[in-house]
Amino acid sequence: MAKVKWNVDTAHSSIDFSIRHMMISKVKGTFHEFDATVEADPNDLTTANIQVSIDLASIDTRNEDRDNHLKSADFFEIEKYPKMTFQSTNIVKKSEDEYDFTGDLTLHGVTKSVTLSAKFEGVVKDPWGNEVAGLSAKGKIKRSDFGLTWNNTLETGGILIGDDVNIAIEIEAHKEA
Repeated sequence: MAKVKWNVDTAHSSIDFSIRHMMISKVKGTFHEFDATVEADPNDLTTANIQVSIDLASIDTRNEDRDNHLKSADFFEIEKYPKMTFQSTNIVKKSEDEYDFTGDLTLHGVTKSVTLSAKFEGVVKDPWGNEVAGLSAKGKIKRSDFGLTWNNTLETGGILIGDDVNIAIEIEAHKEA
């Protein structure tokens, strides 16, 4: 199959994260608004071109005060940097359905190369005869690498917010007709 365009179904896809909180638990969140352009041959994902743009204002950690703080100049500074973007640069096949997706992640005005471990879940036909592909990916970034360094020291020692951000992505995409 040749490389074709796939439209990400955001109603059946998610971009989630978790980060250590007070050194004893994790806070989880999601971004509700994002766009992605995928050009790929499902038989050879190593040639895929993937572009993702995430609207940082759509962050949801199930706490409005925390979400507003994350949108502020202490963190994302969304007035100046409203989007986080990813552009694939290299895709390596690790096994039958596992890949390493490397790309340029831009956040808070800083671009760094990151690698996500991905699993191609396959292609099926939906009840209307459309081809639908699934992909899961996960990885970790350090928020400090992107200039996101705000923190507080805890009275008992340690810090309020961890540096490692775990990323979990679920994608369902429909082949463009």
